[in-house]
Amino acid sequence: MAQRNIKCSIMFADVAGSTKLYEDVGDDKARTMISHTIESMTKSTQAMRGRVIKTIGDEIMCVFVDADSAVKAAYDIQETVSNDFTYGRALSIRIGAHFGPAILESDGDIYGDAVNVAARMAGIAKAGQIIITEDTVERLNEELKADTREFDRAPVKGKKEPMIIYEVMWAQEDVTRMAAPNLLAAAAAPMKMKLRWRDKQLELADSSGVTVIGRGDQADFVVDDKLASRMHVRIEVRRGKFVVIDQSTNGTFVRTNDGREVYLRREELPLTGAGCFSLGSPVSAENAELIYYIVE
Repeated sequence: MAQRNIKCSIMFADVAGSTKLYEDVGDDKARTMISHTIESMTKSTQAMRGRVIKTIGDEIMCVFVDADSAVKAAYDIQETVSNDFTYGRALSIRIGAHFGPAILESDGDIYGDAVNVAARMAGIAKAGQIIITEDTVERLNEELKADTREFDRAPVKGKKEPMIIYEVMWAQEDVTRMAAPNLLAAAAAPMKMKLRWRDKQLELADSSGVTVIGRGDQADFVVDDKLASRMHVRIEVRRGKFVVIDQSTNGTFVRTNDGREVYLRREELPLTGAGCFSLGSPVSAENAELIYYIVE
């Protein structure tokens, strides 16, 4: 069988929390919802000149000729699926991608380094995330590159050193663009933030990376509120400040240090001092599930 060495972008996208979906809605409806989502992801892939190589349960493996096309497809998948309530609820997708060498078989299948690394990125991604490698970022156009930020370093099988990985900030509409990813965390005095919801507490440091708050089991801080999205908000550190970033369906309400109530919908807000926020309902609502914060 003829083989050909190529360089390409490989992307894996899968439905997060599919096991719980089957438990929640039953086998028949879950299969229908996942099939519908696979079809939607396939359309997004093809629209960006990509090709679905295979479908594995609730996951697709795709190939693209360049990094830009893969990331644009990932954007489209996340935006389309997160806003698709055809069956009463939107599903969450995890996406990982990598640009690198691979081997193309005559039957169209692909395997090799790019496939292995892309699969690892998908395994790292949480629901609602797009995780890509530094090799991918280096090949993006400047506009797409501005929407990425350094996320972590991860060991990858077959690699001597951990790989630098990035998150694509697809859900932000009103983001202040940074000149480069490493400007996202400028030198500052050590800080910490304390979060409290009911009897649960979490302390964050300025080196904590991204913390996700939401209703889903994949969240770092799980809040059982029926109005909350599974991955409702992210908290990250930028230039010495903790920033709350809404990525939800119903929005986030924040009562700030000065007593103002701010509504965020796919927007972000630096948090200082002490205050509280609510996922999906106003802070002043009678039954609001308030998450209290204090920045020290």
